[in-house]
Amino acid sequence: MTATPTPRVTIKDVAARAGVSKGAVSLAFNHKPGLSEATRDRIFRAARELGWAPSPTARTLAGSRVDVVGLAVCRPARLLGLEPFYMEFISGVESVLVERSCSLLLRLVRGPEEEIGLLESWWRGRQIGGSILVDFGTDDPRPAVAERLGVPVVAVGHPTLTGGLTSVWTDDATAVTEAVRYLTALGHRRIARVGGAASLGHTAIRTAAFDEAVAPAARACQVATDFSGEAGARATRSLLSAAVRERPTAIVYDNDIMAVAGLSVAAEMGLKVPEDVSLLAWDDSQLCRLTRPMLSAMSHDVHGFGAEVARTLFGVITGEGVESHPVATPVLVPRGSTAPPR
Repeated sequence: MTATPTPRVTIKDVAARAGVSKGAVSLAFNHKPGLSEATRDRIFRAARELGWAPSPTARTLAGSRVDVVGLAVCRPARLLGLEPFYMEFISGVESVLVERSCSLLLRLVRGPEEEIGLLESWWRGRQIGGSILVDFGTDDPRPAVAERLGVPVVAVGHPTLTGGLTSVWTDDATAVTEAVRYLTALGHRRIARVGGAASLGHTAIRTAAFDEAVAPAARACQVATDFSGEAGARATRSLLSAAVRERPTAIVYDNDIMAVAGLSVAAEMGLKVPEDVSLLAWDDSQLCRLTRPMLSAMSHDVHGFGAEVARTLFGVITGEGVESHPVATPVLVPRGSTAPPR
């Protein structure tokens, strides 16, 4: 007996499931204005439930742009694979792209000039519909290039760094201030920070906020690194090798992987955490809960951050008038790696 073939799901079926017209489905999947966000979400949900996706050929014939979002990251491939922040951030971006049947074009670059050339190539070759720009430096050249090309972009960074581009950011200054106030409230008076690359704008913001927060009640020492575990370990070893009266009793790290490395160095040097030195991580990935003691951290929803950046980019692409805005500020999560000093 011959099996009856399963009927092919069509755009008409999706429209019926979502309670909209076929034209509305087309607007949603081609990222055109004219629909509310709630209606778009209903259409995407109906398409997922029915297992339907628009034909790439039909999209091309309709003249729509390639449904790809670009993201270039200036990190060595090895470090990117180890850094929890970018893995969580990218997964958040992807969670939104998949709802819209879009893809992420991820490239690793060696610097801003290489990224600028890549962005020009992507846009002029119609390989992307928009791009996410990250890791802004002071006097960053990319905003001017994006404006000149007319490419829809969202900048991940504080508006003081992003040259008027639509931006999404975390309030690093407030988070750093909260971290320092917590440690000084515990009684720490010698506080160090193992920061990221000095050339990055958000590193400069954290550095200035740290100096300002520590000044009234404590002595500060800050070390710039490349975010790697190796650099975090070297910085921690140097800080903890100082004479006892000069050695920091608390260290704040700019990411989780450096904090985990710092915990290992403390054990290597015969120091107990938190009795001899308190350690405070940043981002609060799963790594912070796998160590012993578990690491206190400035916690924020990195996956949600990436998703909000992607949603904002689609708003820019469709001309919906989205504005620059912050996401939730990182909050302190105390665990076993912080305590009053001896």
